[in-house]
Amino acid sequence: MAQETVLAAGARTPFGDFGKSLREVPLTDLAAHAARASIARSGLKPGDFDHFVFSSTLFPDRDTLFGGRVVGIKAGLPEEVPALNVIRACGTGLQALISAGQQIKEGQSEVALAGGGENYSRMPHVVTTARYGTRRGPLTMEDQLDWAYRCPFSQEYMGETAENLAEEFQYEREPMDDWGLMSQQRAGAAIRSGFLARQIVPIEVPEGGGTRRFDTDEFPRTEVTREKLRQLKPAFRDGGKVTAGSSSGVTDGAAFLVVADRAAAERKGLAPEARIVDWTAVGVPPRIMGSGPVPAIRKLLDRQGLKVGDIDYFEINEAFAVVNLHAERQLGIPRDATNLYGGGISIGHPPGATGVRMTITAMHHLADTGGRYAVISMCLGGGQGMAMLIESLRR
Repeated sequence: MAQETVLAAGARTPFGDFGKSLREVPLTDLAAHAARASIARSGLKPGDFDHFVFSSTLFPDRDTLFGGRVVGIKAGLPEEVPALNVIRACGTGLQALISAGQQIKEGQSEVALAGGGENYSRMPHVVTTARYGTRRGPLTMEDQLDWAYRCPFSQEYMGETAENLAEEFQYEREPMDDWGLMSQQRAGAAIRSGFLARQIVPIEVPEGGGTRRFDTDEFPRTEVTREKLRQLKPAFRDGGKVTAGSSSGVTDGAAFLVVADRAAAERKGLAPEARIVDWTAVGVPPRIMGSGPVPAIRKLLDRQGLKVGDIDYFEINEAFAVVNLHAERQLGIPRDATNLYGGGISIGHPPGATGVRMTITAMHHLADTGGRYAVISMCLGGGQGMAMLIESLRR
């Protein structure tokens, strides 16, 4: 009999703007901080966990190649608890939850801690020709972060693939700007109401020879106006439609959730908040990778015999506003049931944490509103889409 997989005790760091508050914090320290908070919120002991799944797309520090093992031990898990690193482009954080759930369904695990993060601010430049020598002339340094933002096939920036999607399906700039404005306004409201603060565990960050408390997402531009967004130049293509105001932010941060077998969770005293019902991953043309959520969500709903109207809430990552406009138009997803607390455009998008942040947000929304189902979805660089269906256990 397949195990029922539940989620609980979400926690994340505030997300730092690129090159700002978190740039001096090694990724494994940042992730361990969020992981410890999730353990504490769960009420479980470190010895109650039997697996750790860590999600990160890039390796900014010496120890991040072994990130899962390092973060797990830094977070206080016993040395006997094994660790797994996962990468699936922009869906990396979501994949951590799914991979933990798969192990639970197979009976390989009962209680796991899953999540991850990024510290893109610490990504190094590299010399790819140095190991075997350069016969003459200067050595050229390359930016590893730049690698992450280019399509592996065309070498276009991901923003150019958003332009491709806008061109192919005739999306105009004004609705993209409007979505960007809405995202900022919703994030601002979620900060003021304390909704986002419920997810966040503050962290001490270096400053001026000492430290300061960092407790609020740093990227949102909550005072931006429609007029200011209209003035921004296209960011990726001359004459294009995609600007910095309609693109996700480069941010640093970490997020975790407890993923457990329901019977084991209740036996150990963990209060389940939601369950993973199902998930899907699909491939789409890399040149329009932003189309990914549409077939992923469609496949997910078809598998479960559900319709869009059966879903109480959607979190669809705002890699670019056109991604959300496309899902809205193609699937008929209502705007008043989507990304009500901001998204990648306003909060930012560290891929190792994003899917976890979105899942925590969806869980809290369902609990607050008495809703049943939520879908978490995103596009993935290289041409994929993912979607996960959760059901609230707090109704």
